[in-house]
Amino acid sequence: MDGPLAAMGAHGDHPFYPLGAPVKNYVANTMGPVTLVAIFAAACGALFVPTALVAARVRPGLPFGELLVAFWFVLCGCIHLFFEGYFAYNFLDMASRMDLFGQLWKEYSLSDSRYMTQDPFVVCMETITAVFWGPLSFFCAYAVLARSPMRHPVQLIVSLGQLYGDVLYYCICWFNELLNGLAYSRPERFYYWAYFVLCNAFWIVIPLILMAQSVREISAAFSRGHKANGAVKKSQ
Repeated sequence: MDGPLAAMGAHGDHPFYPLGAPVKNYVANTMGPVTLVAIFAAACGALFVPTALVAARVRPGLPFGELLVAFWFVLCGCIHLFFEGYFAYNFLDMASRMDLFGQLWKEYSLSDSRYMTQDPFVVCMETITAVFWGPLSFFCAYAVLARSPMRHPVQLIVSLGQLYGDVLYYCICWFNELLNGLAYSRPERFYYWAYFVLCNAFWIVIPLILMAQSVREISAAFSRGHKANGAVKKSQ
């Protein structure tokens, strides 16, 4: 994947699909896909250590499931605010950027060239994600550790926003492919299934689980409140 893909691509000027996609000022990556994916995965995994250390200090005895929720939101906060925020800020010249984030985005864009062509949907979607879901994800992580009463309302909002954006992301791509014959991923299935499908599926599955959790907790809280109000009225 490193050699010919890095040196030449569709029409000989870039490796992105569909053929002839308007990618301006493309500069080939100097790091290969294995290196880039390994760095990204290692950086994501490394976030678990400070999350666990802070959790042990702030809320000793935190159940492991809750620790995983806190870690998820720390991970989301970093990806949304810094990585996706980087794209939102630099979308006009992503194809020429050679820093780590720029090369990561060019590698991912082999599965979705819309990130290289200033596509209005992905630019707006990633900007909203960075501005809103990034900071609110960090708040959710804090709310888990602090047992904040705002935890589940905000967790529900953030998870719904993530789910909604991801569903639109998938559906608009599939709509264009089915109706207009536009395929944004390279023909090698690795890019489609590993990058486009798998990497984004986390923001379908996990938000659904967290939304169900928040709905249960909010419903239980209202139920307890109604019962308490009924007991007070009976005693009066």
